[in-house]
Amino acid sequence: MAAVVLIPVGIVLSSFLNPATDIWQHLVETVLAGLLVNTFWLVLGVALGTLVLGVGFAWLTAVCEFPGRRMFTWALLLPLAIPSYVTAFVFISLFDFTGPVQTALRDWIGPDLFWFPKARGRFGILTVMILALYPYVYLLARNAFLTQGKRVLEAGQSLGLNQVQGFFRVALPMARPWIASGVMLALMETLADFGTVAVFNYDTFTTAIYKAWFGMFSLSAASQLASVLIVIAFVTLIVEQQSRSRQRFHDTRLSPRMERIGLSGWRGWLACTLAAAVLIAGFVLPVGQLLVWSAGVVVQDFDQRYLGFLGHSLLLSGAAALITAAIALLVAYAGRRHHDPATRVTIRIATVGYALPGAVLAVGIFIPIAWVDRWVTGVAGGALGLQPGFLIQGTVLAMLVAYVARFLAVGHSPVDSAMHRITRSVDEAAMSLGLSGLRMLQRVHLPILRGGLLTAATLVFVDVMKEMPITLMTRPFGWDTLAVRIFELTSEGEWERAALPAVALVLAGLVPIILLVRQSEKA
Repeated sequence: MAAVVLIPVGIVLSSFLNPATDIWQHLVETVLAGLLVNTFWLVLGVALGTLVLGVGFAWLTAVCEFPGRRMFTWALLLPLAIPSYVTAFVFISLFDFTGPVQTALRDWIGPDLFWFPKARGRFGILTVMILALYPYVYLLARNAFLTQGKRVLEAGQSLGLNQVQGFFRVALPMARPWIASGVMLALMETLADFGTVAVFNYDTFTTAIYKAWFGMFSLSAASQLASVLIVIAFVTLIVEQQSRSRQRFHDTRLSPRMERIGLSGWRGWLACTLAAAVLIAGFVLPVGQLLVWSAGVVVQDFDQRYLGFLGHSLLLSGAAALITAAIALLVAYAGRRHHDPATRVTIRIATVGYALPGAVLAVGIFIPIAWVDRWVTGVAGGALGLQPGFLIQGTVLAMLVAYVARFLAVGHSPVDSAMHRITRSVDEAAMSLGLSGLRMLQRVHLPILRGGLLTAATLVFVDVMKEMPITLMTRPFGWDTLAVRIFELTSEGEWERAALPAVALVLAGLVPIILLVRQSEKA
C-alpha cells in the first residue's frame, strides 16, 4: 500500500542524482536564506496558532458548558470547508490598503494608520493560515477529550491537583497523539501550500518550486526543492514520534456521560465571545463576502455546467475518501501488528506525501503512469498489432492514485491515533476466543475505530474537494471540478465570478463536516 506514495516520492528524490548546480548556485546567492527564514516563521506561527485555538476550543466544547456550546461544537469546524486560497483573496480584498476596512478607518480617524498591520505581511498570512487549519487540531483533539470526559480531572483532583493543573498535567498529555497528529497535518499543509502564499506574495519553498519550474524551466531544480520539503517533513515526523516512542495511550472504556464543567458568569461569556470571534473571522466574514460577490454574477454565470462541476467534485471526493480510509486502516493495522524497522520506516515515508506540493506530486505520479502506458502500448502493438492508446493517464484512476498519495497522511493520522487506544489485552482476549488476523480486525477493531475512520474519510473528502493542482494536471478531458473552475477564473483576475464556484464548494464541504460532528456527539 505504501508503494502508492513511495513511487512518486522516490521519483522526486531521484532528482538529486542530476543536480541543477547553476540554478542552485543562483538560489543560494539570492533567495535561499530568505526562503528558509520565511518558511521557518510560517511553520512556527501556524504550529503555535493551531495548537492554541484547536486544543482550547476542543476542550471547551468537549468538557465545558457555556452559552452557545452546542452551536460552536459543529460551527468551529466550518472554516475547514473553505480553501485557504479563497480565504486569502477575500482577506486581501477587505483589509488591504485600498480595501473597505482601511478606507473607512482613514475617513473616520485620519490618513495615518501606521498601527494597522499590513494585510500582505507575515501577520496577514499567519492569520489566514491559522484560521484555515486550526480545525484539523480541533477535530482530533476534541475526539480525544470526548472519551476522557471529566474522569481525568477527577483523577487529578484525587491526587491534589486543581482543574487547571489537571488539564495541563493529565488531560493534555493523554491527548498528545491526537493533538500531535492534528498539528502535523496543519504543518504539512503549510509546507505544501502554494495558493495562499502566492496571493500574499510571501516567498516560501513552494513559491520557489513553482518559479524554478515555470520561470527557470527546470523540473529537476523544482524536484530538488520539493525533496527538501520531504526531508523536513520526514525529520519532523520522526522527531515527534520518537519523543513519545516509550509512551502508551490506552483507554479500555468510554468515559461515562457526566455533567460538564459549568463556566458561569464572565468566564462563560468570554468563552462564547472568543469562539464567536474565531467563527466570524474564519467563516462568516469570507463566506459573507463571497455571497455578496456571487449575488452580482449568479444570474449570468449559473447554468447547467455547475451541476457537472459539483457532480465531478462529489464523485472524486467520495471515491478518494473511501479508498484512502481503507488503505489508512490497513497501513495503521500493519504498524500495530509488526514493529520491525522496515515497517516503521515505510509507514513514515508513506505519510509524507501530504508535504509535497500538489503539482510536483502530480508530475511524480504522471511519469510512471506514462511509462506504463507506453510499455503496454508497445507490447500490444508488437505482439497483437493493437493500438490501445492511453489506458491510465488522463483517467479517473490516475487522479485517484494521486489523491491517495497526497492524502494518505490525512487518513492515517486519525486512524492511527484511534488505534493507540486499543490495548494489547483486547487482542489477547480476542485470540483466546478464536479470532485473529482479518477476522479480529473486522469483529473487534473496526467497531472501536469507527470514529477514527469517519474522521479520516471526512478530512480526505473535504481536502479532495479543495485540491486544485492535482485535479488540474491529471483530470480527464472535460472533467472540470469546482476547484478547477475557481482556478480558471482567478487566473484571469475574475475574483467576483470565482466567488460563485467557491460558495458551491463551501456548501458541498459543509454537509460531511456537520454529519461528522453529529455522529461524534451520538458516540
